[in-house]
Amino acid sequence: MRGLTEEQEYAEECREALRRMVSGARENVVVGSETWGDRYTAERLGHYLKTLARDIAEEGDNPPYFGLIQYDGNAGEHRGQSYYLGRRHISDAIGRPPMVIDWRAPVSTTFYQATANDSRGLATRRRFGWAANTLTSFEDEQLGSAQAEATGFGSELVRREIERARVGPMRDIVATIQPEQDEVVRTELEVSVCVQGAPGTGKTAVGLHRAAYLLYAHRGRLQRNGVLVLGPNRAFLHYISAVLPTLGEVDVDQTTVEEMLAGRIAVRATDSVAAAVVKHDGRMAEIIRRALYERISEPLEPIVVADSSYKWRVQQYELAEMVTEARAHATAYLMGRERVIARVVASLQRQAEARGQNCNGVWLRKMARAVTPAVDAVWPAVKAEEVLAEILGEHSRLSRAADGLLSPGEQDAIAWPQPRKAKTALWTLADAVLLDELSALLERGETYGHVIVDEAQDLSPMECRAIARRCEHGSVTVLGDLAQGTTPWAARTWADQLGHLGKPEAELVALTTGYRVPASVVELANRLLTALPVEVPQTTSFRTDGQLTITESDDIVDAVQRALPHEGSIGVIAADQRIAVLNNALQSAGIDTVAPGGDGRVTVVPASLAKGLEYDHVIAVEPAEIVEAEPRGLNRLYVILTRAVSRLDVLHTRPLPRELS
Repeated sequence: MRGLTEEQEYAEECREALRRMVSGARENVVVGSETWGDRYTAERLGHYLKTLARDIAEEGDNPPYFGLIQYDGNAGEHRGQSYYLGRRHISDAIGRPPMVIDWRAPVSTTFYQATANDSRGLATRRRFGWAANTLTSFEDEQLGSAQAEATGFGSELVRREIERARVGPMRDIVATIQPEQDEVVRTELEVSVCVQGAPGTGKTAVGLHRAAYLLYAHRGRLQRNGVLVLGPNRAFLHYISAVLPTLGEVDVDQTTVEEMLAGRIAVRATDSVAAAVVKHDGRMAEIIRRALYERISEPLEPIVVADSSYKWRVQQYELAEMVTEARAHATAYLMGRERVIARVVASLQRQAEARGQNCNGVWLRKMARAVTPAVDAVWPAVKAEEVLAEILGEHSRLSRAADGLLSPGEQDAIAWPQPRKAKTALWTLADAVLLDELSALLERGETYGHVIVDEAQDLSPMECRAIARRCEHGSVTVLGDLAQGTTPWAARTWADQLGHLGKPEAELVALTTGYRVPASVVELANRLLTALPVEVPQTTSFRTDGQLTITESDDIVDAVQRALPHEGSIGVIAADQRIAVLNNALQSAGIDTVAPGGDGRVTVVPASLAKGLEYDHVIAVEPAEIVEAEPRGLNRLYVILTRAVSRLDVLHTRPLPRELS
């Protein structure tokens, strides 16, 4: 195997090969634009070539490879072979073996799965250390040796990479994926997976890397149906935004659940907690269905259509049968209505053709227009906003739809004080969830081949239903931690949540080794678990570094000034109502601060937005105030304590919650 100087030379050869690949891909775009062919072929070829050129160029200044595997003499078709592994495939010429193999290729699996007790046919696994884009070191693990089996092994390079300070957006973990993480990443597309991941176990990174792997292994299918990543808030999406592009995947939709649902309305009001809890309850799905379908009525008279000197007739009982059949078999309300119109027109057509009439397209469209008013009287066309405005604004309609499902108090919580039209309604975020349910009942929406949803423990039953509709024929990767549930409707068990998501058969995987949070911080946070109303395994930390300080003080300026000499990002996290005071104090002391998602060294974070974020140094201010701020305050405190990557400072003047004392 190569020495350090030879490895450095090989790295430069790989960079040069990659530059040639980028240049060649761009040249192909120019040549392809001048290629003769039909319009569709030229368009598809142009899109493919431009996408290829863009994806290759996305590699930027990343190291060309991070690992090397060398197989022993008993590895079958790979015996004696060596392969360099990187974020993307690099080749210097068509027809020649690749210089670097994509980390997602099947042969790369052994790099992640080999252990001292199961070498997977590897003789040596080499990891490379880089400073910026310069190769500085490597580390070899002799997996097949008797010494490795006797003593085990560990990678100092992996440890240094995991413990490296966090600055800027989330990094990919492609060089440090652990065996239990890799098993989740490479789960096949048809399988839905739920990852119960304690803080710092890398569940979010695992989910994103699974997206990259599935796009590699099933690109054709997923490019047709798409991949959707759902995060809890915009700050979180900003934080993870660089991961998939770094891995060579840019055609992935990333949004929040709220933005996904609220796109059709302007949110102009806020529900009370009681109203929001009822609107997010799964019972609302049946209430909405009842209110929509009660609009369908029994026909009271036949349909008669004049056509020149003839009159065509659909008897009352025939129309009733058509309505009953459509209601039983149509998958959406408006589709059922169209089916009734089509069957009525077909009946008229049979009568006309029996009289020898030619029923062409113009005649059929004329008949459809003629029968539509009569069908409207039985099966009216409606809009989602109109239906919901009537449910919430008309007490009698709500009472009928909610009979046996909601108590009078629950009905009063969601009812509007007075009727409103849809155009003047003051819609809330919870209304957006109900409108999505209604829209799906009216007509089928878009679906994805795969959906990744993070912080899934916080989803309400109605939000879960909205996600389930978007992956009805696909699979999901569900990521979350029951202990971090902070919404009023947060899940207590994954079985219930997966049922709402329409994937009760999903595989449940628990990640319990924390790679992000130091042991001292994990031990403090674990004290809260016994007080939380969920059953989750405790976290054990991979890391022995880190620092925990608990100080009886409210001097936030001093705490930040003591943190600034250390490398890495600083997150000041406190109850939402304290944020303005902390910002003013820090800025008055000449310390620049930014809000979550901003680019700056010191971020002041409201407790409600801390989930999913991480900072090298966290200053948690007044834990008792955080706990008191909301019903699930202990869960929120658990989230905040585990945002620290290297150091955690707890500032308090009030007594700490007894679980931490």
